[in-house]
Amino acid sequence: MMPVVPVVGWPLRKAGRLVVTLVLGLVFACSPLATWSASHSHHTSADSPAKSQEPAGPQAPQDSTAEQRIVVHKNVGDATDVRVSVGIPFPPSVLRDVQQIRILDASGNEIPSHVTATLLWYARDRSIRAVRAQFQAQLVKGEGTYYFAMGKPRTKDIPGWPYVQELVPDANGVRVAAALATLEPAWLCASLIAGPQVPAPKGEAYANYVSTQFEWARKLPADDHTAWLFDRPSTLFKAYIRTGRLDYLQAADESYHFYMKYIKRDGMPFSPFCGGGWTYGKEPCDVKYVYVEPILLALALTGDDSEHDAELVDKMVILWRHNGWSGEAGPYTEPGERFTERLAGLGLLATINAYELTGTTHYLELARERVNWLYDHQRNNPDKLGDDGSWRNSWNLHEDDSWNPDRDVRGTSPWMSENIIDGLWHTWLVTGDKRIPEMITAFGRYMERYGWIDVSTIVQGHDWRNPCSGSNGQIAWYWASSQANHKKLADIEDSDGWYSDAHNVELVMPMAAAYYFERDPAQSAAYKKRIDAVSTSYNTECAQIGETLRRFNWNNRGAGVAMWFLQQPPGSGATAPVATHTAP
Repeated sequence: MMPVVPVVGWPLRKAGRLVVTLVLGLVFACSPLATWSASHSHHTSADSPAKSQEPAGPQAPQDSTAEQRIVVHKNVGDATDVRVSVGIPFPPSVLRDVQQIRILDASGNEIPSHVTATLLWYARDRSIRAVRAQFQAQLVKGEGTYYFAMGKPRTKDIPGWPYVQELVPDANGVRVAAALATLEPAWLCASLIAGPQVPAPKGEAYANYVSTQFEWARKLPADDHTAWLFDRPSTLFKAYIRTGRLDYLQAADESYHFYMKYIKRDGMPFSPFCGGGWTYGKEPCDVKYVYVEPILLALALTGDDSEHDAELVDKMVILWRHNGWSGEAGPYTEPGERFTERLAGLGLLATINAYELTGTTHYLELARERVNWLYDHQRNNPDKLGDDGSWRNSWNLHEDDSWNPDRDVRGTSPWMSENIIDGLWHTWLVTGDKRIPEMITAFGRYMERYGWIDVSTIVQGHDWRNPCSGSNGQIAWYWASSQANHKKLADIEDSDGWYSDAHNVELVMPMAAAYYFERDPAQSAAYKKRIDAVSTSYNTECAQIGETLRRFNWNNRGAGVAMWFLQQPPGSGATAPVATHTAP
C-alpha cells in the first residue's frame, strides 16, 4: 500500500481540480484505517459518536471541490455581514504564488478578497505552507458557504486588515474572532500542517474517545493552571484537523487567546526574569508550560498573527535553552544528574516548531543539538549499565528527591517518554535525520521488553488499573526499568502509579511510531498486538474520567498521528517519501 501523504517534492503545479485530486487522492485511499477502527468500534458508545467527516452540503462550483469548502460560522455576536479571516494550509510544492488563490461564493462567483502568505515550507522548497484569506461573508442562520480555488489569477483584490480588528470579548471575557471559518478535514490532513494525519471516519474508536473527553474538557479551565500542561490549545487544534468540527476549533481558538494572554513579553529569557514564560500559574520560569506549536497552528488554521512576533518566539526558544528554573539544557553526562523525559521532549518540540514557524536556521541547529543529546543518552548512558533503548535516569531525582545511588532505581517513565518520541517525530519530518527511526524503534523494543506490566501477574490489592478497560486492560509501569526487580517497581507503582493506565492512549503513539519504522516483522507484529490490546482504553467509559483536566492534553496532543501510522505497511517509514528531502 502506498503511503497516504503527498510525496514530498511533487510538482503539483497544475490548476484546479487536478491539483486537488492528486493531493487528496492518496488520503482517500485509506481503507486499512477504516478496517482497523471498525474492528475496535465495539468499545464506543452510541450516545457519544464522533461526527461523520464525509463532505456534505451543496455541490462544489466547477473551479473548486468539496474538499475546498469554507464554512464561515458566527462565533460571537449576531452580525450577518462579517469580516472574516481563514487560514488555509497547503502541502509542499502545491502553491508558490498567493495571486493564484481566489475565494468563491457558493455559486462559483469570485468575491473580493485579500490573500497573504503566512507560512513557508522552510525545510523543503520554500513553497507556501499557509495563507490567510480575508473577505466579507454573508451569514444565513449563522453560517455562510464559500470555496477557495487555485490555478487562476485572482481578479478581485481588496485591502487586508489587522487580524486584531476581528477580535471581540466572548462570554468568558476572552477576545476571540467574531466569526470563524472551518475547512474540510480531508484538506486539513493532506496539508501536513500537523504532520501526516487522516480524517477520522465515522465510528472511529479513538475519535469517539476524544469526543467523549471533550464533554468535560470543553469548558475553558480558567481556574486551574495545571489544566494547560501538555498544551491544551494544540490538542484542540489537532482534534479539529482530523474532524473539521467547529466546536473543537472554537475551543482551540479561545484557549489559544487565553494562553497567549499570559505569555510574559518583557524581561530577559532566563531565570529569574523568564521573558517568554507563562505567567498564569505565577511561575513564568516553569518552562514546561511554554509551547510554540499553538502559535504555528493558530496562524495556519485561522490566520491569526495578532498574538506573537519574532521577538516573543525568540524569547520562548531561549527560555527553553536555559530550561527556565531547571538549569541550562544540555547533554546527560552524569548518573546523578536530574533528567525528565517531559522537559527533554517538550523542549525539542518547541524548538523545532519555532523553526517551522520562522525559518530561523539557528532554531534548527538547536533542535539538532537536542537530538544529539538524546541519541547519546540512549546509546551511551553515563551510568554504564548498557543500552536498553530508554533514556534511563534516576528515579530519586526524577521525583525531586535527593540522589542516593544505593537506593536509586535506574529507569524511565514510559508515558513521559511519549513527549520525547513526539519531539523526535516532528524533528524527523523536518530533518529526515536517519538516527531518529533507530531511536524510536529502540524505545519500542524497550517498551515491549520492560515497559508493560504483565496483566497475568497482577494480584488482588495491587491491580493499579481502572476497571473501565476490562479484565485484560493494559497498563504500563509508572516507572519502568531494565535494572530493577519486580518488587522495586511494584513498590513505586503502589506509591505513585495507581491508575497509570490513564496514560495508555498517548502510549499508542510511540508504539505505532515504532511499528511504522520497525523492519523486523516479529517486532512489528508484537507492536501491533500490543496496540490492539491497548485499544480497550478507547472505551468511552474510560474517556468519561475527567477529574484531572490536563488528561485531555496528555492523552491527545500527539496521539492522532497513530491512526495514520497504523495505515502504513510496517517498517515503511525507513523509506517513506515524507522525509526524503534535504533540510537546510
